[in-house]
Amino acid sequence: MAIDRAVRITVLVAALIAGIPLASGAPPTLAPGVERETIVPEGKGFKATAVDEEGAIGRFAEYTLALARRDYSAAYAMLRLSFQAANPRLEWEMNLRKRDALWADGQIRILRLSWYPDPAGQPSGLYAAFDFRGDRKDGSMDCGYVVVHRSDPASAFTVVRVDTSEVPPDLIEDGVPKADVLRQLPCYLGKGLATAF
Repeated sequence: MAIDRAVRITVLVAALIAGIPLASGAPPTLAPGVERETIVPEGKGFKATAVDEEGAIGRFAEYTLALARRDYSAAYAMLRLSFQAANPRLEWEMNLRKRDALWADGQIRILRLSWYPDPAGQPSGLYAAFDFRGDRKDGSMDCGYVVVHRSDPASAFTVVRVDTSEVPPDLIEDGVPKADVLRQLPCYLGKGLATAF
């Protein structure tokens, strides 16, 4: 079973890195043009490795796929334990069910991947923030970010923060949210995440 899961994740990550859309409602693609940044504490150096990126993208993809399938048990299991403690399962799931259009049929695209090694004031480890946009067939869109964390290289990434907004079609012009809406969207702000985990 563990081998089947490993093979599935490897294929999924390879498709993401290659920028291959897998299907409607499929996981996001990581195209070559995706903005990338690294925010490091002063005096430290860091460069994400292929293993770092594969693990972070794999967790992001698994999480968004679980939400698209409405597999709340699987999605909740990917949350860091402190996130689960702050968001009891029943309340967390009910809040997602109230916003049933989220994650539903959009093609999710990663807009930016930001790395945060050992950010101040947070549990140590490596954080990756994925700013994303999901366009739905009805002309609306999802916009937000998912932050994943790994405490050490031998650990798996867990989801530590999620913020998603829905933008109705009447607030979108030429495929972009209108200026007064744009300033409020987490996927277009995306800065300062290290202090908001």
